[in-house]
Order: sequence, then structure tokens, then C-alpha cells
Amino acid sequence: MPELVVLTEQLLAPVPGGTGRYTSELLHAMVKHVPPGWTLVGATAKHRDPAAATIPGVDGPRMMPLPRRALTLAWERGVRLWPGGDAVHAPTPFAPPAPRRGRSLVVTIHDTVPFTHPETLTRRGAAWHQAMIKRATRQASAIVVPTEAVAAELAKYAPGPARVHVIGHGVPDVLTRPPAPDTAERTVEHLRLPERYVLAVGTIEPRKGLDVLVEAMARPAAPDLPLVIAGPPGWGGMNLAGIAAESGLRPDRLRVLGKLTDSELAVVLHRASVLAAPSMAEGFGLPLLEAMAAGIPVVHSDAPALVEVAAGTGVLARRNDPVALAAALHSVIASPGQTAMRVRAAKARAADFTWDKAAESLWRLHVELRDADAVPARPM
Repeated sequence: MPELVVLTEQLLAPVPGGTGRYTSELLHAMVKHVPPGWTLVGATAKHRDPAAATIPGVDGPRMMPLPRRALTLAWERGVRLWPGGDAVHAPTPFAPPAPRRGRSLVVTIHDTVPFTHPETLTRRGAAWHQAMIKRATRQASAIVVPTEAVAAELAKYAPGPARVHVIGHGVPDVLTRPPAPDTAERTVEHLRLPERYVLAVGTIEPRKGLDVLVEAMARPAAPDLPLVIAGPPGWGGMNLAGIAAESGLRPDRLRVLGKLTDSELAVVLHRASVLAAPSMAEGFGLPLLEAMAAGIPVVHSDAPALVEVAAGTGVLARRNDPVALAAALHSVIASPGQTAMRVRAAKARAADFTWDKAAESLWRLHVELRDADAVPARPM
């Protein structure tokens, strides 16, 4: 009976971020589509309490003998410490070295930011990701990326013999359905949400372009609305309140909500006047897709992956350009007729992306590799 082991370590990270949501949503969907005869197991590094990596219907989590830091170093140095199973799926570049004959390894590479924008990561983080991505494209049985944009960039920065498969993300039902009125009322009161606002969703770190968004909202051309930012603090120590003060954005026009539950995020998302996604670089852009599916107008940067996902249904603004971003946000609010047309097109576009589709595609890939008894590529 073949066993697929999915590494769920990202669910235990201090800031799981978008890759944490990807891991969770994908596993919840994969449980529904397990092929006959297969078993699905989660695996993590050694932790005192791995409960956060527990997914209903997934066996485990099975813990490796080393804690995260030691396991990271071991895999980085090529130690063949296999997490078990006939096949392993690594939802991030945190992955073991090449498997032995008869086993397969699939690695999801979400973006090429470590190569294209290393300055938006820590020096250690950029170097580690570059090394692990290069090794994956050389040694893994297959690579999964979320967009054609990432596939093209990967071929440029980390070419390798591993075949690359484009498998998009999805949107959880809780974010597409309008929240129940009583839930919405409690959340609005708890979070003290304004009646109308510009929304940004994501970890507060340099790559997300939130500093540019704050500057844009201080421009005279920007909509006279509050800016609400939902997401936990990440690395980089970004002081959005300080940036707002320097830019001349009134303190009452900036609300930073921190990390939200999915039910809270659903309320915040559905009440937004427009979602802004001003990232310097992305591999997919889950908040963008979630807003599109919820019927919220979107303004996004010209990062290639965001352009690909929106497919012309959003309003485009140049990266790192607060003037262009302010104008784009204004156009959404000032042109309700055109905005309504874009929203309808965006909802239709978003319907093409589901976690069930992603899970079925990944299972097909693992089954094909198993049936072919694929021999992973060896280091050049």
C-alpha cells in the first residue's frame, strides 16, 4: 500500500504565512481525493507539541528525530534523512535530499523571490532558499509551481532536469460565502471596522509593498478612505504607523488588525471597498484570488504572477510607485460601472481555481510517478 508523506512543518512556524495556508488548504482537499490503496501522512520536525500540524483525515503528524533547526541544517548539508513513505511532498523548499530508487519526491516552489528580490529577505533566508531551490530542481522527481510566471523564472534562475508542473491554488469556502449577519456584526464591533475602507492582506514584511501602499493612501489623489491591513508582523521590523506619520497619513486612517481567523478575515474581506495587492514580487497572490472570488474589486502591482492570476480583471499599478497606486485605487472608487464589470469578470476567473482541483492534480502527479517507478534525477 503506497504511502504519501506530506511535510507539514510550515503549520508550526511562528508566522505560517501564505505557505502555511497553502499547506493546510491543500491537505484538507487531498484528504477528499486519496486514490484507492494510498495512505496520507503528515510529518514534521521534532516538536514538544505538534498539534497545530494535525489535519483531520491525515495520519500523524509523524515526527522526525531532529528539531527544526537541526533538521534544516541536516537537509541543507545533504543528509539523507527520509521522513518515511514511498512518496514525499514538500509544500515548501524545506525538503530532504534526493530519494533512493523506488521513492519519489515532489517539491512545491512558490516563487523565485530569493533570486529576483533577495533584498526583501534576510541574507541567510535568501541564501538558504536559493540553495534549496537549486537542489530541488536538480534532484527532485518533479517540481510544482503555482503560476506560469514562476515556471519561467525558475527556468532562468534555477534550471534543472526535474519536470515543472503548474498547479494553481484555490479559495476556501469560508472566504467566498458572505458571513452570517450575526457573525459579521460581532466581528465589526470587535475589530472596530470602519464602514468603508481599502484593504490589504498579508504578512507585514518588505516584499509586500505595504510601505508603498501607506504612502499612496497619503496622496491627494487617493480615495479618502481608511486603510485596513490584516496580517501578522513578519521580519524586517516594518513600522507602518511611522511610515504613515512620515507620509502625512492621518493616524485615524490606518488600522493594522494583526493576524485574523478565517471567519474574521471573511468579514473584513467582504466589507472592503477595494483590495490592494502592491507586492514587489509574488508567486501567486492568494489574497488577490480570494478577493476576486468574494466579489471585491482589486488593484494589484505589475508583479508577473499577480498579472497572470488577475488576467486583466483588476486595475494595474506599477510596483514601488505610490502615485500610480493612488490613481489606481481612485479609479476603482470613482468608476462604479466599470468596477462592477471588472468584479463580474474577476469572479468568473476565480472560479477556475479550487483546492479540489489542485489536490486532484497533485494526486495524479504522485500516482504517475509511482506507476512509472520514477528514478529521481541525480546531482549534476
